[in-house]
Amino acid sequence: MQLQQKAMYLVGSPVGISLRNGQGVSGKLCSVQNGEVYVLQYMYASQFATFHYPFNQINDIYPYPNC
Repeated sequence: MQLQQKAMYLVGSPVGISLRNGQGVSGKLCSVQNGEVYVLQYMYASQFATFHYPFNQINDIYPYPNC
């Protein structure tokens, strides 16, 4: 499955994102637009922030497994 299609399928779900630079991020996949994914990530205390990552920086997107 193409990465963009996979991302669209996972909107609204908790995901882990493997970035091409070797880092990983996780959070709730909020939307896919303009060649980027928007992810709501936990910061600290009661604060959350939305970050965006272009597809050319993403290696893969993984849905969270069941507990």
